[in-house]
Amino acid sequence: MRRRKPDPAALAAPDDPRAARLAALKLQNRRDHGARELAERLVARGFTRTAAETAVEGLRQERLVDDSRYAEHLVVYHANRGRGPVGIAHRLREAGVPAETIEAAVDAGSADWRRRCAEVRRRRFGPKPPETWKEKGRQARFLTQRGFSAEQVRAAIGGDDEG
Repeated sequence: MRRRKPDPAALAAPDDPRAARLAALKLQNRRDHGARELAERLVARGFTRTAAETAVEGLRQERLVDDSRYAEHLVVYHANRGRGPVGIAHRLREAGVPAETIEAAVDAGSADWRRRCAEVRRRRFGPKPPETWKEKGRQARFLTQRGFSAEQVRAAIGGDDEG
């Protein structure tokens, strides 16, 4: 996250939850944030931790901040960009989303992830499956770095497209 100038409202009243709430709403206007991520951004803008957490909790009660909605949006966005469930779950953990919310949003056991993995492999390396061990290893490393599990990678490289 790049450094920003402190919010003018934070300079005037860094411990005011109402000013923190307004700053949080401005941040939420741009894109959806998780609760912890939003509180950290408010602290980075000059608000006290207490004011930031109070503001975020108020927004959470109004359902303007929702970790499960945030997780679902993040999963869809990154899945459409060719990322796998392992990498997406890691990103959600870093954002402070609770484990049960991550598990519900990602659903790593879904056959859809095997299909997506095979699709990413085809887009990057073409329709022909790898023939040599060297090429299989190269493709496996690529798919693993994209966040797919070993089982999904084996299915994609082995030519088992349907799951």
